[in-house]
Amino acid sequence: MDQLLQSDERVDRIISQNLDIIQSPSVFSFSLDAILLADFAQVPKHHKGKIIDLCAGNGVIGLILSQKTKSPIIGIELQKRLANMAERSIQMNHLEPQVSIINGAIGDAADWIKKDSVDVVTCNPPYFAATEKSTRNPNQHLAIARHELHTNLDEVMKVTSGLLKMNGKAYFVHRPDRLLEILETMKANRLAPKKLRFVYPKIGKEANTILIEGIKDGKDTGFRVLPPLIVYDDGNQYLPEVSAMLFGKEND
Repeated sequence: MDQLLQSDERVDRIISQNLDIIQSPSVFSFSLDAILLADFAQVPKHHKGKIIDLCAGNGVIGLILSQKTKSPIIGIELQKRLANMAERSIQMNHLEPQVSIINGAIGDAADWIKKDSVDVVTCNPPYFAATEKSTRNPNQHLAIARHELHTNLDEVMKVTSGLLKMNGKAYFVHRPDRLLEILETMKANRLAPKKLRFVYPKIGKEANTILIEGIKDGKDTGFRVLPPLIVYDDGNQYLPEVSAMLFGKEND
């Protein structure tokens, strides 16, 4: 395992999935948002589907999804270092036959993946619009992951729609303050919003994350708001639903 690591890297274990993943505090470490999205996404269990993870980072979403499906999963990640971390995590978990990473811009996805051919697209995109402050972030790896320096909401939705088959499903994690923009941009790109779930850090706090499902060329009817997801109790311990995502259910 050590021979797969670079000097500033460590291996973290996603206990619930029995997966190891390479992380780096100076380059990229996945957050709870990625775990929430991978849990929220519904993927076909069979081996005949095609699943694409845009803005793949160090590959955590694709790795978790591999435990829910037998279908191939392809991640697309712009940053070469992150794509390399993802590739090594795939090797570490012996998932090369199922999971792969493309190092490139999501806007070029059609160069590698046939349009209208994908069953499920997931994306944990940069959350924050690019500003002068974000472009001055001294850590360029983190700036690119967090701010819309190389992609934006419109491109994410356009690429997602282009890849998906008719009635294919898209899953996003994002911030509540951009919800109206997200819904408008989805609809402008033939993605009908179908399910929305608000995530709250604690009871009594404002939501700080949203999970949303869209269906390509889906009907405008049938939009559902799911029950809220609360992350922590008053003692800052994970509540059962989130704890199960991270550590498995107690009776497992």
